[in-house]
Amino acid sequence: MVRVLNVYTIAAFAALGGGLWGFEIASVSGIIGTEQYQSYFGNPLGTRQGVITSSMAGGSLVGALSSSFLGDRLSRKITMQIGAVLWCIGAVIQSASNGVPMLIVGRVIAGLCVGLTSALVPIYQSEIAPRKIRGRVVVFQSFAITCGITVQYFIEYGCSFLDSTASFRLPWAIQIIPAVIFFVGLFWFPYSPRWLASVDRWDEALRVLALLRTANGDTNNPLVIAEYREIEDQIRCEREEHSNPYRELISRKMRKRVMLSMAVQMWAQLSGMNIMMYYVVYILQSAGIGNLRLVSSMQYVINMIMTIPPIIWIDKWGRRPALLLGAPILCFWLFLVGGLFKQYGEPNPATDQPNTWIIVGHRSASLAILACLYLGVATFALTWGPVATIYPPEIVPLRIRAKSVSLAAASDWVANYALGLSVPPLLRSVQWRVFFIFGTFNILAFIQVWFTAPETKKRTLEEMDEVFEHGKPLWKSFFDRRESDKLEMLARDIENERLRHSTRAHVATTGYPEHKFRR
Repeated sequence: MVRVLNVYTIAAFAALGGGLWGFEIASVSGIIGTEQYQSYFGNPLGTRQGVITSSMAGGSLVGALSSSFLGDRLSRKITMQIGAVLWCIGAVIQSASNGVPMLIVGRVIAGLCVGLTSALVPIYQSEIAPRKIRGRVVVFQSFAITCGITVQYFIEYGCSFLDSTASFRLPWAIQIIPAVIFFVGLFWFPYSPRWLASVDRWDEALRVLALLRTANGDTNNPLVIAEYREIEDQIRCEREEHSNPYRELISRKMRKRVMLSMAVQMWAQLSGMNIMMYYVVYILQSAGIGNLRLVSSMQYVINMIMTIPPIIWIDKWGRRPALLLGAPILCFWLFLVGGLFKQYGEPNPATDQPNTWIIVGHRSASLAILACLYLGVATFALTWGPVATIYPPEIVPLRIRAKSVSLAAASDWVANYALGLSVPPLLRSVQWRVFFIFGTFNILAFIQVWFTAPETKKRTLEEMDEVFEHGKPLWKSFFDRRESDKLEMLARDIENERLRHSTRAHVATTGYPEHKFRR
């Protein structure tokens, strides 16, 4: 079988798993405002709609927690294929739903897939990528999520003109197509070389690594050998320690890293972005903005377009500056939205609506809120969106990578579930204050990142122990502009070692003095 071995192609295709996550996000947001959905499912409001929305996050939590065991035991690739099968089953059940309970079951099963892929796709991408483009490669996952959101939303927009239940059944059924492509296509892609090494398939690991790093699969290339030796040394050291990987997650040496990876994912959820993704229709209705479908669709387009710059520049910008800039800017937009709602809003006299606080007759304020929402989406797409995907698999060693990232993804889905369940009743009860709550979360995120999150760009995954254990305060890495050159130094040592061996062999056969071959 012909194998696909171009790193960009592999990473882009693997990101289809992220595309499924994007379909999940938009699978409800583009439908909840339609008359067909409301009438068929009994006009779900508040907590009931929150349960429907958050049910997939519940399944995703279970999938994320299962991903470490399955990903280490079966491989990252096979586990992603299992996820694709689960997605197809869930999509079939959703599209055939005859009521809210069946819809929830379908969303939970599809959520198992999203949990598996949200944890394992970034791991797989980071493990196949050279360190200098690792950030760019993993951002493909974020871009695929935004593409999935946008495509699904416009499919739902087109189907909304249908008068029957096909207006929501058809968009849910179409989700099966990318999952089938994802499942079949993975047969042509390699296993992660780091996973192969972890299960003692050393020859295959070296061969795959060489094929990923060189045009002709040269296993004697110094850079290939240097990276292979780093992987080999790390696995040997891990085995000599005889540590239990699950116990090591809470060890003094690792717990800060595990908690940091969980926190980054959690803060990304609490940044306020998911309010705009899941419940933008409610917010726009409260702001008195008409033509909801067209206006809300623009935020998905903005989200997708603004994820492109990080693909190009994230390995130049770095992870830490993006997080530190994104949090206060997001806070500013959310505070501004909350302030505008407070100043120009009033109680909604209609008590049967999801929004109890509305703006009437203040078009300038409504447009200002819309602009802030768009700018908030753009800010997230440039900063927290991609970095929250890149960072967790970068900062932990191979032996606990799948387990740590599964916990990070689980924290993401716990926050996602809580938001999906709580935001509709919060919008009804605390109204405009909800934006100040999420703005405050961004302030807390900034404080934690400043003190606990080091820069990881252009370092190999095996160098992270040195990054976290050098003894200096981690916030000082903000001022550390040193580029990592450890791998190049090791490759030069390997090349010099070969040169010495070849020189000595030449002396032995010709009798020429060795110094004639020295430079």
